[in-house]
Amino acid sequence: MRSKKVTREILDSLYEMYPDAHCELEHENPFQLLVATVLSAQTTDKKVNQVTGRLFKKFKSPQDFAELDYSELEKEIKEIGLYRNKAKNIINLSRALIENFNSEVPRTHEELMTLPGVGRKTANVVLSNAYGIPALAVDTHVFRVSNRIGLAEASNVEETERQLTKAIPKDEWIRAHHTLIFHGRRICKAQNPNCAQCAIASKCKEYLKNNKKK
Repeated sequence: MRSKKVTREILDSLYEMYPDAHCELEHENPFQLLVATVLSAQTTDKKVNQVTGRLFKKFKSPQDFAELDYSELEKEIKEIGLYRNKAKNIINLSRALIENFNSEVPRTHEELMTLPGVGRKTANVVLSNAYGIPALAVDTHVFRVSNRIGLAEASNVEETERQLTKAIPKDEWIRAHHTLIFHGRRICKAQNPNCAQCAIASKCKEYLKNNKKK
């Protein structure tokens, strides 16, 4: 794990690189964000936004989705990966919202994770982006980037989240989440990261390891 000083320097450099980092899933309310986040698993935000741009014009509320047959929603989201399972989860979570939460998206981890298809990452995304509640969702980008840089040293997302929330001030969790995602999508990609354009390469554990003098 990095020292507090180095962690601060890394975060400040990343914030300077991405001052406009934000949630790139397009939504107008907590329910739309919940649906979009469920759809986003193993799918790009760009593709999700294309689908939800059409979907949310037809179906606007938990009631609208709850009344659909699985096959109907499958047709609407067929271009999304894992569409059959996602259609089932979205319809079932909509029914659960109506039955258990008066059609409102809940505001706690525990309640959100009772919904079909909602795990900790999705709950964190909804809490932080819909309600501004401090949470740090660890998706594939956050996991990859934070462990490459050395902000975390973990083999799974749960431990990565634990380490990041310990190392990063709570009032920066949401900003750090978005910033790490922006960096992962633009510079620190899974394949062929663009280290030459990275402002924090000199502090990145992976870069330093791979560029030791022989």
